[in-house]
Amino acid sequence: MIRFEQVTFTYDGADLPTLDRVDLAVGEGELCVVVGPTGSGKTTLLRAVNGLVPYFTGGRLSGEVVVDGRSTRDYPPRELADVVGMVGQNPAASFVTESVEDELAYTMENLGIEPAVMRRRIEDTLDLLGLHELRHRPLATLSGGQQQRVAIGAVLTASPRVLVLDEPTSALDPAAAEEVLASLTRLVHDLGLTVLLAEHRLERVLPFADTMVLVPGRGSPLVVGTAAEVMVDSPVAPPLVELGRLAGWAPLPLSVRDARRQAGALRLRLAGARPATRDAVAGAPLATLDSVTVRYDEVTALDAVSLAFGAGEVVAVMGRNGSGKSTLLAQVAGVRPPASGTVRLDGVDPVGLGPRDLVAKVGLVPQDAGVLLYGESVGEECASADHDTGLPPGTTAAVLERVLPGLDPDRHPRDLSEGQRLAVVLAVVLAPAPPLLLLDEPTRGLDYPGKARLVRLLTELADAGHGVVVATHDVELVAQVATRAVVLAEGEVVGDGPARAVVCHSPVFAPQVAKVLSPDPWLTVDEVRTALLGEPVRG
Repeated sequence: MIRFEQVTFTYDGADLPTLDRVDLAVGEGELCVVVGPTGSGKTTLLRAVNGLVPYFTGGRLSGEVVVDGRSTRDYPPRELADVVGMVGQNPAASFVTESVEDELAYTMENLGIEPAVMRRRIEDTLDLLGLHELRHRPLATLSGGQQQRVAIGAVLTASPRVLVLDEPTSALDPAAAEEVLASLTRLVHDLGLTVLLAEHRLERVLPFADTMVLVPGRGSPLVVGTAAEVMVDSPVAPPLVELGRLAGWAPLPLSVRDARRQAGALRLRLAGARPATRDAVAGAPLATLDSVTVRYDEVTALDAVSLAFGAGEVVAVMGRNGSGKSTLLAQVAGVRPPASGTVRLDGVDPVGLGPRDLVAKVGLVPQDAGVLLYGESVGEECASADHDTGLPPGTTAAVLERVLPGLDPDRHPRDLSEGQRLAVVLAVVLAPAPPLLLLDEPTRGLDYPGKARLVRLLTELADAGHGVVVATHDVELVAQVATRAVVLAEGEVVGDGPARAVVCHSPVFAPQVAKVLSPDPWLTVDEVRTALLGEPVRG
């Protein structure tokens, strides 16, 4: 169904090709997962399937990409729309209408599909992706995860034979991610749809993959095989695989059930041991919310929320899509006043602070981090950040090197992957080290080594007395770095306590290691490694 023949692609101005003599075949009715380090070329590979590379991106492409018998040399993207549906890393960027139902209908209208057929497909898609309660909602009022599901639905209504997805679960809570992946699997098995998806959160997708493609980057050849074969030597691997490597399990487990079946001997080795904990005692309050209510038209995003965030804490804010996590962070950052209640940032209302005074107290990395980038190069972004915040030249660049080593300072931000753009924004916000840091989904697009580097930075900041609040669906990040977890549901606080206690007792938000070794309170592979080998925790 998809065939790459000696495909080499080089972006304009780049010295080395992003894809180098790629040969790849994906059969009809396969679910193929593309993995690799941040910036290795996964998105480029996906965009080549429907011709966005090079028709939209520019650059030089040699070789041939053939989809369902059509070569992208002869068929531009618009003439492949009935065969290939694609959802990018930033779904909101693809929206062209104002409401959910209109967005689902838009592609079909352009393809000239009969109204009766359109109506039936819309209803099927609403049921498939659990969107029926959102059908009349304005797109602008949806959470990031809800927007992700709408974007997937908008391409599914055209009934493509190939579906290409770039990090489709990155903005979804664990339960919603499982629903979407189960829906994709049903389409593959029942309708013969070919699905090609790139994903960094491999803990979610490994059990669903028929085949896997590792894109190592730096001109290295692709590694293609089953998930079990590719994971043996992959430089990016989920906690389950890392635990299997540490314990010497063969074959490596790809699901929690497989791991639990092999975990008996490991449990005996860990008997009597307990994880080394990092429990922070909150210092002076840096931000407080007192009975804060926020509404968007008829939707109540926060409902009488009262919370305090103190110095030295790393607080994970968790909850389903649309539970109010992003709204909570926006309130603390003074983005808009609440409908009722009070917000205090270092004792003052953040809405009344000027920009310079505000950034001296709080740093916010929004969910769509790329909106903060406006320079002509990565180096210019870093230099501007140093100038604007009064930092010595090179400070922001040094933080970026810690988050994502080796990123070319001459690259334009628009040519970066989503993970690379996020790394730049993280560096810009983290470098001034404001007293309180607010991070909204800070691991979207980051590979596991990148996530570990971010964990080290956040831990250092918290140890130095800064407060960190992270709104995230990434339960593995919570396991690695959080000292406290707050759970929201429909705008209300339904849980607030030590992170270990909150996530260990949650069937939805528990990390993989906790599920495998339950009821013992282990959260991460590093905790297990330290107990077995006495090695220091790497994160």
